[in-house]
Amino acid sequence: MIQMKEHGIEIPQALGRGPSFFIPPEEFAEDGAQEGRQQVLIEAFVTFGRLDHVTMVMGLHPEYLGTFVRTQHYLLQMDGPLPYHWRHYIAIMAAARHQCSYLVQLHASKFVQVGGDPQWLDGLSAAPLKLRRLNDLNKLLAHRPWLITKEHIEALVRPGGEGCWSLAELIHAVVLLTHHHSLSSFIFGCGVNPEPDHEGGYAFRPPSPRPTDSPGTDDRANRQGAADALQEVEALMRKMKLLQEQDEEASQEEWATRFEREKSESLLVTPSEDSPLPPPTSVSRFAEDPDFGYEDFTRRGETTPPTFRAQDYSWEDHGYSLINRLYPDVGQLLDEKFQLVSNLTYNTMAMHCGVDTYMLRKAVWNYIHCVFGIRFDDYDYGDVNQLLEISLKVYIKTVVCYPEKTTRRMYNSFWRHFKHSEKVHVNLLLLESRMHAALLYALRAITRYMT
Repeated sequence: MIQMKEHGIEIPQALGRGPSFFIPPEEFAEDGAQEGRQQVLIEAFVTFGRLDHVTMVMGLHPEYLGTFVRTQHYLLQMDGPLPYHWRHYIAIMAAARHQCSYLVQLHASKFVQVGGDPQWLDGLSAAPLKLRRLNDLNKLLAHRPWLITKEHIEALVRPGGEGCWSLAELIHAVVLLTHHHSLSSFIFGCGVNPEPDHEGGYAFRPPSPRPTDSPGTDDRANRQGAADALQEVEALMRKMKLLQEQDEEASQEEWATRFEREKSESLLVTPSEDSPLPPPTSVSRFAEDPDFGYEDFTRRGETTPPTFRAQDYSWEDHGYSLINRLYPDVGQLLDEKFQLVSNLTYNTMAMHCGVDTYMLRKAVWNYIHCVFGIRFDDYDYGDVNQLLEISLKVYIKTVVCYPEKTTRRMYNSFWRHFKHSEKVHVNLLLLESRMHAALLYALRAITRYMT
C-alpha cells in the first residue's frame, strides 16, 4: 500500500465506521448474551455469499434474522413463477421508489450475476414492456397502497393483453415489491452504511463531516439530557402499568372515534428536517414519476377514502390462503415472520428487566396501520397516544412513509435511554407492519378481481 501511494496511486478508504451510521461499531461485537447470533450470521453468509451490513444490524436479533434470511432466500433464489433476473430487477424498481441506492446497487450486481441483460440497467425505459407495466402498482404500493383497486390488477392480468401477467407471477411481484419497500425503510431507519465496495461506501480522501451529522454534537446533547431521558423511561413504565391495570368499559363507537382521532392527529406528525439530496442518476432512472410520494390517508379538505377494517379482510382469514394458493410456501414464511416480530421480546426496557412490553409493541404496530388507514376493531387507539411520544411518532412515520428523510437526529431523539438493539427492534416492527399493511391492500384488490 505504501508503494502504491509512492507511485501516486489513490487508495479508496471506507467511509463508514461499521454497519450503521447511527449505531456505534462496538455494538456489533459478539455478545455472549445473544445466544445463537454467531450461528445465524454464519448461515446468512453461506446463503448470500457475504455478510452485508443489513445482516449485521438485523443480527442484533438472531431469531428474527433467521426467519428473514429464509424468506428472502426463497423469494430470490428458490423455484417460483418469475425468472431469477426479473426478481432482482423488481427489487431495483422497489428500492428506487425510496431512493435506496444500497439496495439498487446490490440487486443491480445480482441481476447481472444471474444472467440479466446489462442494457436493462440503463433505466426502466430499457426494460421489457411487461416489467414497465408494473410501474404504477410499484409506486402505489410504495406510497399510497389504499388507492390500489381491482382495476389495477385487471389491467395487468387481462388475458390477451401485451405484457400480460399471470396471477401467480403478480403475487410473486407484489411480495417482492413490498418486501423491498419495507427493507428500504429498515435500511434508512437504522442508518445502514453502504458496503465498502459500493458507491458511497468509499472515497479517495477523508470526507468533511457535515455539522448535522457530527456524532459529538448528538452525544453532548444526550449527556445533557440524561436526567430527562431517565424520567421519560420511568414515565413510560408508569403509563404501561396504569393501562395494564385499567379495566375500562368502552363501546365500539368510542373505540371507532378514538381511531378517527388518532388518524386525524397523524396529519400533524411530519418530519421537520430538510429534504434529502436528489438521488443519483443510477437510482432515479428506475423510478418514473419521481414526484409521486406519500400523502396522508386523511387529508384536510378532501374526501377521505373509506377506512380499511382489518376484520373485513384480514391476513389470517384471507391474505395468507390467497398467497399460499398462488405461490406455495411463501404465505407460511411471511406468516412466521409477522408472528415472530409481533411476539419478539426479551422482557427488558432500557435499564429495566422483567417487563411485559406487549402493549408497547402493539401500539407501534397498530399506529403504522392507522397511518395507512387500517383499523383493528378490537384495539383501543387511545393507547397509542398514551405510549408513543411525539418524537417516536415522527420517527415512525418518517421511516415508514418517506424513509429517505430519516436522520441521525431523529434516531437519537426518541427513547434516549434505550439500548440500540431496542431501537433496531422498533425498526423490525416498522418493516413488518408496513409490509403487512401494504400486502392487505394489494391482496384485497386481487381477491376482488378474482371474485
